[in-house]
Amino acid sequence: MTAYILRRLLLIIPTLLIILLVNFAIIQAAPGGPVEQAIARLQGIGGGAIASSGETVHGSSRASRGLDPKLIKEIERQYGFDKSAPERLWLMLKNYAMLDFGSSFFRGAKVTELILDKMPVTLSLGFWATLITYLVSIPLGIRKAVRHGSPFDVWTSTAIIIGYAMPAFLFALLLIVVFAGGTSLNWFPVRGLVSEDFDSLSTLGKIADYFWHLVLPVTALVIGGFATLTVLTKNAFLNEITRQYVVTARAKGLSESRVLYGHVFRNAMLLVVAGIPQALISVFFAGSLLIEVIFSLDGLGRMSYEAAVSRDYPVVFGSLFIFTLFGLLVRLIGDLCYTFVDPRIDFHARSH
Repeated sequence: MTAYILRRLLLIIPTLLIILLVNFAIIQAAPGGPVEQAIARLQGIGGGAIASSGETVHGSSRASRGLDPKLIKEIERQYGFDKSAPERLWLMLKNYAMLDFGSSFFRGAKVTELILDKMPVTLSLGFWATLITYLVSIPLGIRKAVRHGSPFDVWTSTAIIIGYAMPAFLFALLLIVVFAGGTSLNWFPVRGLVSEDFDSLSTLGKIADYFWHLVLPVTALVIGGFATLTVLTKNAFLNEITRQYVVTARAKGLSESRVLYGHVFRNAMLLVVAGIPQALISVFFAGSLLIEVIFSLDGLGRMSYEAAVSRDYPVVFGSLFIFTLFGLLVRLIGDLCYTFVDPRIDFHARSH
């Protein structure tokens, strides 16, 4: 298994390299780069207009007309665009090898500091949403499999279908309308991860305030993954319950709980464990952006989106690097989780 882990870790390096190369090439072709954004700010033009207008031609834009060419050259030097694309790529890769992501063009801070500052928000959302999803979905899926076709199975399936069909952002808006002042109920806050007076609260008060702010955004994130994982768990258990070894175990007089959790659980959970990487990646990367925007949470998803809009390339590439590395490591951890569920899996054989 050690050889398999080492091989997977070594494969992370070329994977990261290829992803960075592809995105670097795409960004070079994107109109409205940081130089044009800076020039637009100097002339009082909205940066977003430059980014969306596509009026950049051969490294200059209409917004730069009338400016001193020396000033334009200085702006290009400030953002590193006085060098050719291959030179910029080589410098970026060399710095990334030392985990130096550079400094933001427009935020006045190092990318590493920005990522570390925003990460607690995204980790909070992702951790609690994933934990709650698994704690609820796995027992519910098992119960639905055991009581397949019963009224309990029918009405829970109806609720699951509705939850799956409703996008996370739409469910978030519904939660805000119902529980955050849109009606007579104003139970939960809709801005930030903590209250403004958080520092003055007691330890228990801080914990309560933290979870109070998490209720709505985490609930909105859970709804989609909850439906998928519950159905996956139910189908996995239904598939195993009909197998011959289950019939044999029952014939030997084993109790239903012993059959279910001593024999079926280990085999059925392989499919569920296989879905852990996808569930984590979906929560952290796909769902977090809209939820962070809706609930005014200053996390990595929101920062990455704003950086892409403003063409803040160091933040864009730094976030991309972290997201990709996290995704690859999560997939590796998902493979290793197989051994905890079924020790019969031979990683040594897979590495050949």
